[in-house]
Formats: sequence, structure tokens, C-alpha cells
Amino acid sequence: MSTNHRRIILDCDPGRDDALAIAMALASSAEIEIAGITTVAGNVPLEVTHRNARFLCELCGFPETPVHAGAARPVVGAPVTATRHHGESGLEGVEVTTPVAPVESHGAVEFMADTLQAGANGEITIVAVGPLTNVALLALEHPGLVAKVREIVVMGGASQAGGNVTPAAEFNVYADPHAAGIVLDCGRPITIHGLDVTHQVLATPAHVERLADAGGEVARRLAPLLRPAQGSRGERFGPDRSPIHDPCTIAWLLRPELFRTEEVPVACETDGTYTHGATVVDWWGVTGEEPNARWVTEADGEAVLDLLIERIARL
Repeated sequence: MSTNHRRIILDCDPGRDDALAIAMALASSAEIEIAGITTVAGNVPLEVTHRNARFLCELCGFPETPVHAGAARPVVGAPVTATRHHGESGLEGVEVTTPVAPVESHGAVEFMADTLQAGANGEITIVAVGPLTNVALLALEHPGLVAKVREIVVMGGASQAGGNVTPAAEFNVYADPHAAGIVLDCGRPITIHGLDVTHQVLATPAHVERLADAGGEVARRLAPLLRPAQGSRGERFGPDRSPIHDPCTIAWLLRPELFRTEEVPVACETDGTYTHGATVVDWWGVTGEEPNARWVTEADGEAVLDLLIERIARL
């Protein structure tokens, strides 16, 4: 297997930007083999994220891709959703139809464990673009199997950019900070795409038009997902400009040279009136802790969007 080839489990909570990440990964089969998709409660409740993932696989022409339902609530506390931004369907702007494929009987964590057990060491990369509940439960229940993971690529967290749920916390981590802490401590290589980098990948109306015109029905139907979500803060990014979060993880697998990273210690705050769910990045080494993550600091935003459009246009 080529060192550039990845066999992945895509753990997600679709979600508008999750949908773009799923489509981008499915369109990149020469470089990315999707062993399966696992779903988690996050942007919308679990039954909706699970339906959306199955719908997207069918829309993109990959109905055989297994989709396994995972955690319906965080490790600790009550579920948090982002329907205000993603709509009740989770895919605001896209007409969602009921998937035809039957629901998989195995749950997400069982599927992850079975896939890791059957594979070689370093064969599987976990790409997690929702709350980290499923990955944390895997680490708690099957620590020996987590040791076989090549890399965990995360969309979540924020440092210098500030949060998008609270002044300190990004949504995916805020929705299950205890899970994020477990994953950060699991001992595997972790690459984190937080708001610091995803706010550099800004789609404009020109990108929406390019995607709509680039390919066939899939590109046309998914193009609205590049528009700003409901309730977006246009004053921060400029009118009609929308940060594209989750596809950064797939772009990283395909073209890592489009990004700059720094090895740093990262911890997750699970308490605090103002800091619950904050990802604390030790930029200056003041804690004396060894780095436990590769934090993505910069991206060539226009090149990432070009890659996204080019891939989805293939479908």
C-alpha cells in the first residue's frame, strides 16, 4: 500500500460541512478507501445524522458504503445540537430523501473495533469531524485496538481564533469535552484542524457557482452547502463568506503540503463558567508537557477549495 494511500473510518455528524467532507472522501477513492462511516449525535440528533450519512452515500453513488450508528449523547452531560445553523434536517439547502439501504446492525464502536482487529497495525486512520464520543468510547473499551490506529485526524477545537459556541469553545469539542480529553490522552498521533485554520478556508458566492457548474447532479445539489449557514456571523468573515470546516481533514489526507502544523501539548477544559469545552494549546511550552498533537496553524484556503470543488465534480 502506498504511503499516500489511506484506509479510513470517517466519524461524523452530518451536518452541512460533514456532507462536503463525505462527498470529497468518496470522490477520492484512488487515495482514500473508506472502510466505513460512523455517525454520532452532534449538529443534529443521532437519528438525523445517521439518515444523512446514508443519504449522502446514496446520492454520491456509493450506496454500498457501510454506515454505523454510534453515540446518541456525550460521555457526560446532555446532548448539544447546532440545528440553529444546520437546520432541522442537518443539511439546510439540500433536499434530503429517505435512504434505501437497510440500517447496519453493528454499532459504531463495535464496527471500529472489528475493523481495527481485522487490519494490520497502522492500516486505519480515523477521521473525526463531529463530537469525539465514538472515538473516546473506542479508547475506553478497546485501548489495545486503538494502539493499532495510524493517526486520528480531527476537526475540532480553537485556540487563537476563539470559539464559535462560547468565547473559548468550538462546537465539536464543546458538545463532548470529556470525550475530547480522552482522545487527546489516547497516545496515538493526532492532527487537529481547529477554527484557527478552518477560518482561513472561506467560500464565496463564486465558489458556490463554480461547484454548481463543475459537474453533474451531485455537485449541483451540494453546492448550496458552501453558502453561509443560518445565523452565521457575516460581520466576522465578510458578506457571503463561509468558513469550510470538515473538508479540511480530507484535504489534509490528499494534499498535506497545503497546510502548516506545529507539534504542541493540547488539553481540554471540562469545567469552568467561561472555559467549558476550550482546547488549551501550550504554544510556549510553559506546562513542561510533551506535545500530544499536531495543531494545524495555516492553510492555503483557495487551494483547499479548488481541491474540494475538483473532487466533488467527479461524482
